[in-house]
Amino acid sequence: MNRLEGRVALVTGAASGIGRAIAIRLAGEGAKVVATDIDDEGGAGTVEQISAAGGEARFVHHDVVSEADWEAACAAAADAFGGLDILVNNAGMGDLAAIEDTTLADWERTVAIDQTGVFLGMRTAASLLKAAEHGSVINISSIFGTSGGFGGSPAYHAAKGAVRTLTKNVALHWATEGVRVNSVHPGFIDTPILDQAKGTEIEAGMLALTPMGRLGRPEEIAAGVAYLASDDAAFVTGLELYIDGGYMAR
Repeated sequence: MNRLEGRVALVTGAASGIGRAIAIRLAGEGAKVVATDIDDEGGAGTVEQISAAGGEARFVHHDVVSEADWEAACAAAADAFGGLDILVNNAGMGDLAAIEDTTLADWERTVAIDQTGVFLGMRTAASLLKAAEHGSVINISSIFGTSGGFGGSPAYHAAKGAVRTLTKNVALHWATEGVRVNSVHPGFIDTPILDQAKGTEIEAGMLALTPMGRLGRPEEIAAGVAYLASDDAAFVTGLELYIDGGYMAR
């Protein structure tokens, strides 16, 4: 399908995992992609994969907590491809500590990347998105943006919960301005970050908690993002799309 032919997408955290899969899928649907990350080598690899498949992409070094980097990334989309239709706020980080063991510095770092980066992205890209005929923002939250998970990782849960609500807030604000804003909530996804858990009790626990009994694939998250970015979702805004193998249905 070429549902995104002629459109321009900016995907943060595109050097690996879910972000790479999203960038590749959007390019496969016809979009020109600006792939951003702090991992230059990985980001270049994503662009190489897109180019090898016949797509168009550019890599931009981009720290999502930096206002200057956001300005540069959006300017790169406008300069290279003429505008911006699709913004995917995917870049993020996790934490594992309990609340008693979470330092203020750790809290602020996780919130800055997972929450403030999403705010900065939407604020910076606003004028470009409004100028597009098919503006669409997809913010990657988490099942843990809605549930309390296992009681740990308070900064991650708080930030992803904020992304969930911020998405709805901006969706309402932009509802008549031609920009749709939705959130995607992945469950346990088979990305390199889970490699250390393979074959351990942690992986067994994830599988036991997922009704479908398996880990999700990055490509399955990317498919949901491609739907939300396309005109197939033209009447969809403020949605929480759970791609979690049934985790949140419990």
